Amino acid sequence: MYCIYIEWGKKVHSKSCCVLKHIDQLGDISGMYFYRNYTGFCWILVLVSNIVDSSTLLRKPVMKWLKGKWMDLGSKAGKHLKFKETYDRNTKIYTYEMTIVKVVDGDAGGYRCEVTAKDKCDSCTFDITVEGTLQYRKSVKSILIAPPSTCRGDAGEDAGDLDFSGLLKKRSDTSYSRKKEEPTEPEVDVWEILKNAKPCDYEKIAFQYGITDLRGMLKRLKMMRKVEPKKSDAFIRKLEPAYSVEKGKKIVMSVELTDDNAQVKWLKNGQEIKPSAKYLFESIGGIRKLIINRSTLSDDAAYECVVGEEKCFTEVFVQEPPVTITKLLDDIHVVVGERVEFEVEVSEEGANVIWMKDGVELSRDGKYRFKKDGKKHWLIINEASKEDIGTYCVCTNGGQSKAELEVEDKELEVLQSIADLTVKAAEQAVFKCEVSDEKVTGRWFKDGVEVIPGKRIKMTHIGRVHKLTIDDVKPEDAGDYTFVPDGYALSLSAKLNFLEIKIDYVPRQDPPKIHLDTTGSMVSKNTIIVVAGNKLRLDVEITGEPAPTVCWRKGPIELSSAEGRVRVESRKNLSSFVIEGAERGDEGLYCITVTNPAGEDKADLNIRVVDVPDAPENVRCTGVGEDTASMLWDPPKFDGGAPIKGYLMERKKKGSSRWTKLNFDIYESTVYEAKKMIEGVFYEMRVFAVNGIGVSQPSATSKPFMPIAPTSEPTRLVVDDVTDNTCALKWLPPDRVGAGGVDGYIIEYCLEGGSEWVQANEVPVEKNMYRVRGLQVGEKYLFRVSAVNIAGRSPPAEIKQGVTIREITERPKIRLPRQLRTKFIKKVGEKVNLVIPFQGKPRPVVNWFKDGTPLDSSLANVRNSEVDSILFIRQATREHSGEYTLSVHIENMEDKATIEIQIVEKPGPPVAVTVTDVWGFNAALEWKPPKDNGNCDITGYTVQKADMKAKEWFTVYEHNRRPSCTVSDLVMGNEYTFRIFSENICGLSDDAGASKNTAVIAKTGLHYKPQPFKERDMSSSPKFITPLVDRSVVAGYNTAISCAVRGYPRPKIIWMKNKMIIGADPKFLMQNNQGVLTLNIRKPSLFDGGQYICKAVNELGEDQVECRLEKSLFFIKSPVPQLLAPLTIPRK
Repeated sequence: MYCIYIEWGKKVHSKSCCVLKHIDQLGDISGMYFYRNYTGFCWILVLVSNIVDSSTLLRKPVMKWLKGKWMDLGSKAGKHLKFKETYDRNTKIYTYEMTIVKVVDGDAGGYRCEVTAKDKCDSCTFDITVEGTLQYRKSVKSILIAPPSTCRGDAGEDAGDLDFSGLLKKRSDTSYSRKKEEPTEPEVDVWEILKNAKPCDYEKIAFQYGITDLRGMLKRLKMMRKVEPKKSDAFIRKLEPAYSVEKGKKIVMSVELTDDNAQVKWLKNGQEIKPSAKYLFESIGGIRKLIINRSTLSDDAAYECVVGEEKCFTEVFVQEPPVTITKLLDDIHVVVGERVEFEVEVSEEGANVIWMKDGVELSRDGKYRFKKDGKKHWLIINEASKEDIGTYCVCTNGGQSKAELEVEDKELEVLQSIADLTVKAAEQAVFKCEVSDEKVTGRWFKDGVEVIPGKRIKMTHIGRVHKLTIDDVKPEDAGDYTFVPDGYALSLSAKLNFLEIKIDYVPRQDPPKIHLDTTGSMVSKNTIIVVAGNKLRLDVEITGEPAPTVCWRKGPIELSSAEGRVRVESRKNLSSFVIEGAERGDEGLYCITVTNPAGEDKADLNIRVVDVPDAPENVRCTGVGEDTASMLWDPPKFDGGAPIKGYLMERKKKGSSRWTKLNFDIYESTVYEAKKMIEGVFYEMRVFAVNGIGVSQPSATSKPFMPIAPTSEPTRLVVDDVTDNTCALKWLPPDRVGAGGVDGYIIEYCLEGGSEWVQANEVPVEKNMYRVRGLQVGEKYLFRVSAVNIAGRSPPAEIKQGVTIREITERPKIRLPRQLRTKFIKKVGEKVNLVIPFQGKPRPVVNWFKDGTPLDSSLANVRNSEVDSILFIRQATREHSGEYTLSVHIENMEDKATIEIQIVEKPGPPVAVTVTDVWGFNAALEWKPPKDNGNCDITGYTVQKADMKAKEWFTVYEHNRRPSCTVSDLVMGNEYTFRIFSENICGLSDDAGASKNTAVIAKTGLHYKPQPFKERDMSSSPKFITPLVDRSVVAGYNTAISCAVRGYPRPKIIWMKNKMIIGADPKFLMQNNQGVLTLNIRKPSLFDGGQYICKAVNELGEDQVECRLEKSLFFIKSPVPQLLAPLTIPRK
């Protein structure tokens, strides 16, 4: 903010100068302003200039000059205020200047200039203060109080408006020689005398010191007198004129009051501010503070502090800082098909960013996806390709960040290659390989020729394993076999050797033997532990001659499948038990049995599958604090086969998708207290279980909970009323409420000296008052009140001195409102609602009377409370008029109040309206008041006249009070009638009283002899002047046929179709408009075609016309008949 002080200078060589001081400069220049400069010339002019850099703008910026909060100076341009704008094309800089010519006191104040361009905006503020210098005041003073000896009657050329030398004269009766002899009188300060004198003594002092220009003296006196600011009765220190703060920072506005107990109200743009987590009120002695946390652009407004009837004002300017990048982009290196996420973090939540690739802005389409959460922004590419290689940039209005994306072809890893096989005739050959990608397919080749599956040859693909199985191997199956994965420059080869052995020998018989390996993953003998999801391969060496038969069993179920997830693979002297992706159901006792003719052998194996535990259950919040919450959950039902080591916790705000870890070390208990949360914000929580295998899935999200603290104790608890068994309490809300608000209050009481507190109300009361009932007369009680919200009870506010319960008698007194002390008037149909307060203890007995008799309940409704009585009439009628008496009495004490109610309505019309006399151009009227005056006095009459020829009414008199009048300026030769409306406070009567006779203004000296009138015979037979025309219409569209006829008497019209009279058929509509006849046919069909006849008949004859109507696919427009001659019907 800039503050400019302008000091008035002396006149030097017919020119004026000024001193311009830059008092203070707050903050650095940022935004679009390139340079801010302020210069001033007073009292001739002040020049303020701003320089705007537009090198980054696409179009010309818009500049606004404002004074105060809203006043736009652009509409004030003229001789006093001038604006100038220049542009430098080389530097792309705009210069805006505002010039104030002949500065006056009214130009002082706060100014603001705003520059906007599309989505960018910047502003700066400055103050202008106009002050008079000491030298200028002395010069004016020296001119006004110059001694008489130095004053001359002729003023110099430079005297101007400030020269009083020809006006200030002192008269003396002594001679000039006598003056020289007398000693010089001491100089008198006339200005000080005038400034300290009363206005009534100005003329006397001017005459005494020879001042003849009283108007000029008063003008200079007003200008030179220092106007002291009016001292405020409520404020010792008011608000500053303006506050400036950056967005997100805290604003503190404070005032100091003369009364420490005074209540203040804070207003924002005229609307009262309520305390909340954002707006905090503080009261320390006489100092009142308004604190705005985390200011936003919506807080840029005008604020008021109101104390009673006094106010003080200020303005808050919120500056939005540029959005900067706090976490830069990182280079990413991926392979084809992988997911890419560029993450950046900015300084403001919800800020807009622009993503670019190689200088081109990216749009939201199927390939690119944008995501933001709070301050974090992501650019997501679901499946990267070679085309995505490049430089990616994210831009904000405060900076940018770049990163490189490199994408490489995906490499396929061979986990198990195929091996050479040597098999005998009729045996099975299995080529097997395992690659890293489950989705990869491939083809098998033999000696360069693709293998085609058949009955003996089978090809399988299960997960990452590819198999080629050849049953009943024959010599022609020998050769080189190759597996080629699709899409990769890779091949796996192996050779199949066919072995044909013919040896005659005597077989040796050895009993079978199972050789188990008890090392490695064995926990104990014959027990194997495998992690769920992993592969288990158990190779068991078997010996015996001849080769024994192997049988694997799990309980009673025999496992013999050579393919699938659980399978048995057999080789010479080796049996392999394989489980792909172990599951919990695979756990159990397995038995291997080997047999041959020489004997049998068995072995038991116990396979134990361990897994991550199940998710914890029933996560819930058991208690909250100001920034803490106590959480509790149940352990998982299944621990995964390994002991639970502990838990990991995460939380997030409700509605957000970003989870925050609460602990990095394993937490062993199932009770946890979460800390460092924001009061008033809803949170959700989830828990992970951890065992030796890993981390479980997250638990179900807990119900939302809000950290909140109890309020402070209620304030100013006082006793409002005491009766023989009740006590009424009043209090104010707590000073510190918090985000949870106040749900209600709990009132408790206790006998003085006792320790047992009794709760007076079961449900918390919302009002700040309560009457405790059921107390004992004569006992002393202590009372306390606690505020309740979701966090629990607040500390209690107590009345430490005992309150004695006794009856207090107060004389009944009716406090009749001022408007009911006179006659209360209402219109018929309006509602009457009278609220009459009274006082008295114990509760007085209330009675209503109308005209001295008890009030009928069917006539009006009455509701009585402890402090007032309400008389209500839904729709007033005239019978409700009368005197109503309210009586309140306590035992033998009574007070009464009388209310006169008058229900009025519009009056009736005057009666017996008569023209009593006619002379010249005047007519005298008399009438009698209406029979019904509407239950109130008639306030006047409205008189209207009408010419008997034109019958148009004109108002002659309004608010005429007498029942008679004289109507003048009537027109000669006309006959007039009159009507009169009566008027009361409800308005004019609905009907008027018409005069019984008329007033004829006769012509004098003229006699009119009318010629005899011979009536012409207009009778004629019907004749069609426009015939019907044949038409061809489209089926389904409305049509009409028309003709025109004339004749007198008016002929009767008959329409016929195919010589049949058309009756009241709703399909046809017949119209006759001044002789033009029209037959409308609604949506004609095939059956509506034919011959149509129109016949006109009267007593002198008849005539008819006809046409033909046909259905066609084309629409033919027929001419509309015109009335060639109007149908004339003579008067009889």
